[in-house]
Amino acid sequence: MEADGAAVERFKSRGLTRVLRAFASSMRGLSGAYRDEAAFRQELALATLVIPVGLWLGHGAIERVLLVAPVLLLLIVELLNSAIEATVDRIGPERHVLAGLAKDIGSAAVLMSFVLLGVVWLIVLLGR
Repeated sequence: MEADGAAVERFKSRGLTRVLRAFASSMRGLSGAYRDEAAFRQELALATLVIPVGLWLGHGAIERVLLVAPVLLLLIVELLNSAIEATVDRIGPERHVLAGLAKDIGSAAVLMSFVLLGVVWLIVLLGR
């Protein structure tokens, strides 16, 4: 990496220190999403209800995984969508077609995660 023509080295931790720092960053991200993102809180509340039901309704390990995994995927996609929105908002408050498109695409990814959740639950529970 260069700044004003001079080489700049950045220290990167390794081993257990790297893992602990990455874990701390992840916890800050989860905490921030919970604190600042209503959609994440709502989806987390849904997950706390749906995951136990999926574990109870699933017949065997495969069905349980199929019922739980889309819920976790929904949370992951919501976190990524929130990251996109925060980045776009950081760039500037003015409206721009590409900024709006980025936010809309992130929202569409969340919607598709909900569709996946519903389809998997229908297939597993009605396909018995």
